[in-house]
Amino acid sequence: MSVAHVIEISSTSTKSFEDAIQQGIARAEQTLRQVKSAWIKEQRVDIDQGKITGYQVNMLVTFVLEDTK
Repeated sequence: MSVAHVIEISSTSTKSFEDAIQQGIARAEQTLRQVKSAWIKEQRVDIDQGKITGYQVNMLVTFVLEDTK
């Protein structure tokens, strides 16, 4: 039997939504073990003078809790 936990994180990039997602997952993996999935909850862009200058994603990251036995 396993138990999972879900946390919400926000990640940004100046390149793309995909890069923001990759950076967020990479950072989560530095702290959490057994990351299993991520659900992209929201996306938004920053705009300056009609041009996109930043990408942000809010995502729910699921990881499995380790057995303490």
